[in-house]
Amino acid sequence: MTATALAPIASLIYISVGILLGVRLVKGIQSPTGNRLMVSLGSVGLVLHAIVLYHNVFNPAGINLGFFNALSLLSGIIVLLLVIAASSEPVENLGIAIFPLAGIAVVLELFFPSHDILTETEAIKLDVHILISILAYSVLSIAAVQAILLAIQNKQLHDRRILGFVRALPPLETMENLMFQMIGLGFVLMTLSLATGMLYLKDMFAQHLAHKTILSITAWLVYAILLWGRWRHGWRGKTAIRWTLSGFASLLLAYFGSKLVLELILKR
Repeated sequence: MTATALAPIASLIYISVGILLGVRLVKGIQSPTGNRLMVSLGSVGLVLHAIVLYHNVFNPAGINLGFFNALSLLSGIIVLLLVIAASSEPVENLGIAIFPLAGIAVVLELFFPSHDILTETEAIKLDVHILISILAYSVLSIAAVQAILLAIQNKQLHDRRILGFVRALPPLETMENLMFQMIGLGFVLMTLSLATGMLYLKDMFAQHLAHKTILSITAWLVYAILLWGRWRHGWRGKTAIRWTLSGFASLLLAYFGSKLVLELILKR
């Protein structure tokens, strides 16, 4: 089957798994085995997604990392990290948001082909930087979804109105520790991303990269302060959630905001 035929199937699987996980969560069904089965089904969508990415991103002319291809690649790696993490940590419910978003990304990649191709020479020089950057975005995206679930859980516990949705989540402390583990890993990867960018890019503050670099450094500083606050002052709850989402917002604007403006609006 061609990538064009596989993309809708992968999207349907992703969205279906996300809905099923959501239904289970709303009903308060606490069955790790059942949730892992859902994640396994999502893995089937991931395999199909990987085939689509292979055909769309890699071609004889070089690596095609246009806006929608990059969005699809990022979502695929996020799903992969979720599947891996779910084998040892209770993070299956993050799939409620992650799987449907990946499904949408696959369809967008299909209907809006990208044409931002890195030549072979450029690709060799930037492969390491791009890979580390995508991994950093992926890990910190999962941390952001975790922060949103943590905010809902924290509010309901504070209001003393614990609904089925929250009852199915792991304990608050476990959720918070998982979030900070992801932030710690994402921060290390982001540090490496900035370092390799300085090594492999001729000028990180060139006109078309300046806003991306400044926003990336801003996000790095936000996460650095958050980790310092956690270590030094034990930051948690609303404070940790706000800093986590603020850092992710800067990171999102750094990459996809700049790419959206340059490729889809300015047509560069």
